[in-house]
Amino acid sequence: MWSARAQQSGQGGYGTCLLAALLWLSLLPQHAQATQSVSSNSATNITSTQATRSTLSLSQVCGRTNFQGKIYGGQMASSERWPWQASLLFHGSHICGAVLIDKNWVAGAAHCFQRSHNPNDYKIRLGYTKLSSPTQYSRQMSVYKLIVHKDYDKYYRQGSDIVLMQLESPVEYSSHILPACVPDKNVKLPREKACWASGWGHLREDEILPLPDDLYEVELILMDNDVCKSFFPPPESSSSRKYYIYDDMVCAADFSMTKSICSGDSGGPLVCLLNGSWYLVGLTSWSAPCENPLTSPSVFARVSYFDNWIKEHKKASPDPKPHGSDPNPQGPNRPPHHPRPPGVGKPWNSNKGQGIAIKPMICTILLSSWVLLLQLS
Repeated sequence: MWSARAQQSGQGGYGTCLLAALLWLSLLPQHAQATQSVSSNSATNITSTQATRSTLSLSQVCGRTNFQGKIYGGQMASSERWPWQASLLFHGSHICGAVLIDKNWVAGAAHCFQRSHNPNDYKIRLGYTKLSSPTQYSRQMSVYKLIVHKDYDKYYRQGSDIVLMQLESPVEYSSHILPACVPDKNVKLPREKACWASGWGHLREDEILPLPDDLYEVELILMDNDVCKSFFPPPESSSSRKYYIYDDMVCAADFSMTKSICSGDSGGPLVCLLNGSWYLVGLTSWSAPCENPLTSPSVFARVSYFDNWIKEHKKASPDPKPHGSDPNPQGPNRPPHHPRPPGVGKPWNSNKGQGIAIKPMICTILLSSWVLLLQLS
C-alpha cells in the first residue's frame, strides 16, 4: 500500500498531471459529499468485542462493521476496521492478501499461486492488524481445498485473476473476523464511488525494503472501465500479452495521485459501502509501479463478474469432515494434489509472487481529448 506526496516534474509528472486533472474534474463532486449515514440496520451486536457464534445467515453478518465514514489519506488501519482482511502465507511467510467471504471460504488472486497448487503449502491468517503481534482474536487456518480459476491468464494478461480457498474448519465470527459481502453479477455500483483497499504490501518500489508489519488502508475512487482504458495502449490484434482493461476487471484511483496498491497487496480487498454493508467489489490484481509520480489507476479483479463461478464452486464443495476424522493429511478427505513441474514460479519475495506491477505507456492525446470533453460538457 503506497502513499507519498505527488511530484509533477518531467515526463512522468506530465502523465500524473493529466491523471490528476481527469480525476479532479470527474470525481471531486462525489468525493466532497458528506459522510454516509450509518444504516439503522447496522449490526452492533454482531461486532461486539465478544466472539459471536455463526448462528446468523451470511447475509445478516457480512460486511457489518462500526466503520461507516471516511478517513482521508493512506495510513495504518486500526483493529476491527477490516475484519475480512486475511494474510496468505506460503511456507510460513506472507506473500499476498486475501479476503474472508464465508465461514470457511477465502477469496484471493490467482497470480499469488504460481509456485504451488498444493493446499498444504499455504496458511490463512485472520484477525490480524500487526502480523507479528497476534491477539486473542487472531487465527491461523489451514487450507483444505484450492480452486484457481481455469482461465487465469489464458485469453489475456491477468484475466480471471481469482482463486477460492476452502478452509479446513469454519472460523468463529468476532469483532475482528467477519466476512465481506460478495456482490451478485447484476449489482449497480454508483459512478465515482469512494471505496477502500487494504493490505500488508510494500510502501514503495523504488527502494528495497521489507514488507510492513502493519496493515495499511487507502481510499480510492472507482473509475469507469472506458475511462481506465485510456491510460493503457490497446493491445494489437495479434497479441494478448499486453496489460489492458477487460470486463472482468475494475479500476480505482486516488484523485490526489499519491496513493496506490503495491506488491504484496495482491489478492486483498477493494470494498465499497453499499446500503450499510461493505461489499467486496475487487481483489487487488495489478498496477503501474507504486513510485513517484503515479501514472495510472490500480486494477482489481471484478468480483461480481465471478458471482456464478463462486456460487457453483461453493455448492460443489461440501464442508470438510470434522478435524481429526482423517489422521492422514493426504488421505481420502483431502482433494487430490496434482504436482506442478519444478521451477514454476519465482521465489516468494519476488514481485511475481507478491503482486504485479507494470510500466504502462500514457496515451497523452487520448487523455487530453477526454479532459477537453469533460470541460465542454
